[in-house]
Amino acid sequence: MRKTLVLGASENPERYAYLAMNSLKRHGHEVEAIGLRPGMVNEIQIQTGMPELHDIDTVTLYIGPARQPEMYKYITGLKPRRVIFNPGTENAEFEQMLNNNGIETEEACTLVLLNTCQYE
Repeated sequence: MRKTLVLGASENPERYAYLAMNSLKRHGHEVEAIGLRPGMVNEIQIQTGMPELHDIDTVTLYIGPARQPEMYKYITGLKPRRVIFNPGTENAEFEQMLNNNGIETEEACTLVLLNTCQYE
């Protein structure tokens, strides 16, 4: 399975990022997670900052457009195949930047994609 980075990860079970981490794991995906605070969700370590990560296929965003600019260079540097903009994270400027760097973008809900077998 391809590796997914959940950006905006949280230990709060009411957050969509938390639900996505569990659903990705349940569907057999390898998961990396970055959040504001370190923690652990279903044996997935939540890291902070901009850790050195490798072989990231998909970045799924759970941070709003206002916080994304500080991550532009980091995410682009990971060279993922695609970035998923979950509801509320849409950002035309960043999507264009990613597309210009050969990275696919998708405005979709990771949870819906997983539950409808459309998460590739």
